[in-house]
Amino acid sequence: MTDFLIIFLGTSILYVFAVSRIEAFVKLLALQGFILFLLVIIDIREINWINIAFLSLETLVMKAVVIPYFLLTVIRKNEIGREVEPYITQFYSVLIACAIFFFGFIAAFWSAKIGAGIKPLYFGVSIVLIIASLFLIINRKRIITHILCYMMLENGIFLLSFSVANEMPMLVNIGVLLDLFVGIYLFVIFFNKIQSMFDGSHIDVLTELKD
Repeated sequence: MTDFLIIFLGTSILYVFAVSRIEAFVKLLALQGFILFLLVIIDIREINWINIAFLSLETLVMKAVVIPYFLLTVIRKNEIGREVEPYITQFYSVLIACAIFFFGFIAAFWSAKIGAGIKPLYFGVSIVLIIASLFLIINRKRIITHILCYMMLENGIFLLSFSVANEMPMLVNIGVLLDLFVGIYLFVIFFNKIQSMFDGSHIDVLTELKD
C-alpha cells in the first residue's frame, strides 16, 4: 500500500510539468498533502498519539485543506487562469521531468545499496520532488507558481525526513510547519502587493521595481 502511494506521489510530478492551469496545480498539491497524511498514518512505527495528531494536523489539515484553500482564494481573487509561456517549452519540460524521475530511481537504488536505515523508495521520490520543484521555480514565470513550487519543495523535504526516520521529533515538526505557513503567508502578501501596483503576476515585473 505504501509503495503504491509513494509511486503515485512521484508520478504526480509528470502532471505538474504537463498542466498549465494554476488551479489544477493547487489541487494536486492538496492531493500530495493527503497522500503524505496516509503515509503518516499507515507507515508510522512507534504509536505516539501526540506526534500522530500533530503530523495529521500538518499534513491533512494544513497541507491538504487550509493552505490550498488559501491559495485558491488568492488565485480566484486575482483572476489567474494559466501559467504564462515558460522559459523552456512544455514538451521539453516533460522530457526533463522524465529524466528527473529516472534520476530518482537511481537515487533509490543507491540508497538501497548503502542501507543505513534509509527507505529507498521514500528517498528516491523525495529527491524527485525537491529537484522538480527547483526546476519549476527556475522555469516558470508567475509569482504564484513560485509559491506553489515552494510548497511542493517542502513536501519533498518532509518526505526526505520521513525516509530516514519513522518518527520525527516534535520540535522539527513545529519548525517545518511554522516555516511553511509563514513563508507562504509572506509570499502571498508580496504577490498581492505586486499585483496591485503593476497589474501583473509574473516575475518580469520585478525588473521594474525601484527604490
